[in-house]
Amino acid sequence: MNKEVRRKDQFKERVQGWADRLEARVTSITVRPMKTKWASYSTTGWLTFDVFLLELQEELQDYVIVHELLHSRVPNHGKLWKTLMQAHLGDYEKLEEKMKRLQLNLQ
Repeated sequence: MNKEVRRKDQFKERVQGWADRLEARVTSITVRPMKTKWASYSTTGWLTFDVFLLELQEELQDYVIVHELLHSRVPNHGKLWKTLMQAHLGDYEKLEEKMKRLQLNLQ
C-alpha cells in the first residue's frame, strides 16, 4: 500500500471516529481534489474532502471534519452550529481563521 493510500485511509478513520462521536450519519467518505471548497456533506450522508487536507495538521483536519459532520444536524452556520463547534473543538474560530488564510494562499 502506498503512502497516499495509507494517509487517505487514516483520514477516513478519523472522519468515521468523529462521525461516531457526533452520531452523524455517514454513508460514504471520499477524498479527492476539489476546486472551490475544503469539503461537502450531502443530506444522504455523502462526505467529500479535498485531498489537500491530508497535508494539514490534525487540528485543522478536525475543524473541517467536525464542520461538515455538524451539518448532518444543523444545515446552517447559526447559533446552534457555532455552539456545537465550540463544544467539540473549543476556540474553533482560530482554526477557522487559519483555514481562511490557507485558502487565500492557495488562490
